[in-house]
Amino acid sequence: MIKATGSQIILKLLELEGIKTVAGIPGGQILPLYDELNKSSIKHILVRQEQAAGFIAQGMTRSTGLPAVCMATSGPGAMNLLTAIADARCDSIPIVAFTGQVNTSMIGTDGFQEADTFGLSMPITKHSMMVKDPLELLEAIPLAFDIAVSGRPGPVLIDVPRDVQLKEVEFKAWPQIHTIKQAKNSSLARKFFTDKKTLASTVADMAEVLCAAQKPVLYVGGGCNSKVASDSIKKFMDVYETAVVTSLMGIGAVPRSHKNNFGMVGMHGSFAANKAMHDADVVLALGVRFDDRATGAIAKFCPNAKILHIDIDAAEINKILPSYSSLTYDVEEALPLLTEKVAGAKAKSKKAWLSELQKIFAETESFELGRGKKKTSPNPRLFINQIPEEAKKAGLKPTDIIVTTDVGQHQMWSAQYYPVEAPRTFLTSGSLGTMGFGLPAAIGAALANPKKRVVCISGDGSILMNVQELATLAEHELDVTVIVLENGVLGMVHQQQEYLFKKNYSASEFIKSPDLLKIAEGFGIDSVNANEDVDWAKKAFAKGPHFVRLNIERDENVLPFVPGGKANIDAIRN
Repeated sequence: MIKATGSQIILKLLELEGIKTVAGIPGGQILPLYDELNKSSIKHILVRQEQAAGFIAQGMTRSTGLPAVCMATSGPGAMNLLTAIADARCDSIPIVAFTGQVNTSMIGTDGFQEADTFGLSMPITKHSMMVKDPLELLEAIPLAFDIAVSGRPGPVLIDVPRDVQLKEVEFKAWPQIHTIKQAKNSSLARKFFTDKKTLASTVADMAEVLCAAQKPVLYVGGGCNSKVASDSIKKFMDVYETAVVTSLMGIGAVPRSHKNNFGMVGMHGSFAANKAMHDADVVLALGVRFDDRATGAIAKFCPNAKILHIDIDAAEINKILPSYSSLTYDVEEALPLLTEKVAGAKAKSKKAWLSELQKIFAETESFELGRGKKKTSPNPRLFINQIPEEAKKAGLKPTDIIVTTDVGQHQMWSAQYYPVEAPRTFLTSGSLGTMGFGLPAAIGAALANPKKRVVCISGDGSILMNVQELATLAEHELDVTVIVLENGVLGMVHQQQEYLFKKNYSASEFIKSPDLLKIAEGFGIDSVNANEDVDWAKKAFAKGPHFVRLNIERDENVLPFVPGGKANIDAIRN
C-alpha cells in the first residue's frame, strides 16, 4: 500500500503528467501544497500577482501545445487567477489551475479568505472540481488533464481545501496517465464527432463544391495553430489554389510570406482579406468560429458564399452563420481526407481571382496606410514589421523568435504587419482581449522555449497592468525583449473615441506618464530608447532580459477600421 497526503498526491501526479514548471504565489490555504512542492522535482516560478501565474501557464501552453499548471491560494489569490482562466477559456487554451480553499468544515461560514472559487469558476472554465477527499485526487487530476486537452481544449480548475492537502490516505497504486493522443482519441472526446460513414460522404460533397468554386477562400482559425494542422494546410494548398485569410488566433498557421495569404479578416483586417471574404462563392472555414470582430455586420459577411465548416466543437457549427456543409471533427484529421479528394478531381482555375487579390493586397498593405506621408515621427507599423531584421543584428534568426502582445493598437499593428511564418509563434489574447497578457505570457514562452528569443510587444497602457512581473523576468534572467510603444493614451479607446464619439476623449489620455525606462532599470533590466539609439536592436536582443521604449504620435491609428454594425467591405481605410 502507498501512503501519501493530498499534497503529495497532487505533486506526484503532476510529475507523472510531465509537468516540470508551475507558476503561482503561496498563501495560507495552499501552504501544505507548497511545503511539498519545495521537496519535489517541479520548478516553481514565484510571480508577483496571481493573474500573471495564469498567463505564464498560457505562454507555456500556447507556444508548445502542452498543458501547463498554475496555482493560487484561496480568496483574493484565486480571484486574481480567474481573469487568466477566463482568458484561456475564451481562446481554448488547455491549462490546469490549482487553488487552495479553507478547511472543509469552514466552507460556507465566510471564513478568512474564503470565496466560492468553484462556483465562480464554473462559467469560465471547461470544467471545475472541488475535491473533498485526498483519494478523489487520484481520479480528478488525470481527468483534469484529459479534459483540458481533448475535444475543444480549455482550462480546468481544481479547488482543494487545506485539510484535504494535509490528510494522509492509503491506496494500492498510482493511476494510469494518458498521453495527449490517448486523451484526444477517447470516446468521451469524440462523442459528438461526425460518424465515419457521414464523414466520408461529407468530405466528398465538400470536395465537389470546392472544385466547382471560382472564388474560394480558406478561412483559418485558432484550431489550425499547430504544426500538424499547418503542415496539412500546406499540403492542401499544394493541390488546391485558394485565397487564404486568418482570424486573429489563426495567425501563423499559414506563413505570412505565402503569396495567397491575404492576412487577417475583420474589424482591423486587411482590405484584401475582407474583400476576398465578401466576394467569395465558397468559404472553407477550418477550426474557426465566426467571431463578431471578424465578421462585422453578419448579414453582410460573405453574403454569396457556400460555407463549408470543419470544427472540433459541434456548438460552433451553424451558431452564427448557416453552413452549406459541415463536419464536427479535428481539422488535423479531416483536412488530409479532403486534400486527397480534391487532389483527385479537376478544379476550376482561380488565377485571375488570385491575381486581383494579390494586386489589391500589394496596393493597400502599404506601411504608410492611415498616416500622413510627410510625418517624420517613427512609423509603428514599419517598426514592428522590421523587428526580425533588426534582431539579425544581434545574430538572431527570425525563426528563433516568439512574439507575444498585449491588447490595443500595438496588438493590431503586430497582427497586421509582423511577419509571422510559423504556428505557435504569435501569442495574443484574442476573445477576452486582456490587457496585461503580454509580459507574463512572454515569461511563460521563454521558460518553455529556452533556445528561443521572446519579444513582447506592448503599449504604455497595457504594460502597467502587470508591470510587476518585470521582477519575475529579471529574477530568472530570461531571454525576453519587452518593446513598449508609448503614446500617452489608451490607444484603441482613444481611436474609437475619435471616430465614433466626435473626439470626446473621455478618460483615455494619461495626465501623468511614468518613465518606463527608469522603471525597467529599477527592476534590474537593461533598457534602451529606440527613438534616440539607432543601434537599439544590438542591445535589445543580447542575452538576457531587455526593455525598449519607442515614442510614437498619439494620432497614429489602426486602419482599416470597421465601426460596429458596419460591413467589413465598408471599412475606414484612410
